[in-house]
Amino acid sequence: MAHHASAKKRIRQTARRTEVNRSRLSRVRTSIRKVEEAIASGDKEKASAAFREAQPNMMRGASRGLIHRNTVARKLSRLSTRIKAM
Repeated sequence: MAHHASAKKRIRQTARRTEVNRSRLSRVRTSIRKVEEAIASGDKEKASAAFREAQPNMMRGASRGLIHRNTVARKLSRLSTRIKAM
């Protein structure tokens, strides 16, 4: 357990940031899952709409340091390729 005031504050900050980041990452993963489910269902319109919704969420996650920007770019590229192939 921390004994210094600064260390105690750090623990509080980390807990708060962890909670926020966890919810943000969950939102990103949910949006990706919705796109993949739409692709699996075979509905191109639905998949495109889900992709358009997922794109800003994923980019926001990259800009806030949740996911590396290259990872986001790779995932977006692969999802768009799968939608175009439908």
